[in-house]
Amino acid sequence: MKPREIILSTGTKIFLGKNSENNDELVGLFKGKENTILHTVEPGSPFCVIEKINPRKEEIYEAGKLCASKSQDWRDNKRDIKMHVFTGNSVKKSFWMKSGSWKLNGKPNEITIKKKDILTILKP
Repeated sequence: MKPREIILSTGTKIFLGKNSENNDELVGLFKGKENTILHTVEPGSPFCVIEKINPRKEEIYEAGKLCASKSQDWRDNKRDIKMHVFTGNSVKKSFWMKSGSWKLNGKPNEITIKKKDILTILKP
């Protein structure tokens, strides 16, 4: 199963996993690379990978909105969503970890995606 591919308003491509197995495949492709990866602080969201190296803050936030809108945290709570932002250089996986779970080396950056901004991308 291929991840979702979405083009940001800047023309930058992002990838979003569809389930735990797809998240594993996606993060595995970018493990050890400098690409920016996002995931909600709470479990149950797609991993989002920004294809471009060194994206602008606006691109990270736009990708975060898309990722947050597909999360269980958003589905269940409809509130501001906290996201971890890290790179493929920061991830590792042990053989005993369940599908879709990755460990981070170090402390990730954190951003908050505002509820009002998530709602703007969900309007028909």
